Amino acid sequence: MIEKPTLSLSESLTPERRMAFYERHKPIAVLMIVIVFLLPFAGLVVYGLIGAAASVVVSAVGYALTPYLMERLGFRDGS
Repeated sequence: MIEKPTLSLSESLTPERRMAFYERHKPIAVLMIVIVFLLPFAGLVVYGLIGAAASVVVSAVGYALTPYLMERLGFRDGS
């Protein structure tokens, strides 16, 4: 069985790769949208303005790194 080469971190951070990943994995895309929008409100409630700012950064980094991490964990599409 021939495995596809894994993407490097810099390759996975390109907008084209990220968009292609989220188009192939709709449930993950919906989950990330919910996380990106709700996490800042949770941070605001729990820690105030600093928590909201920190959670914006965390959700943005999570959105960008999810395609890379999912591939590294073995969640690949069938093609």
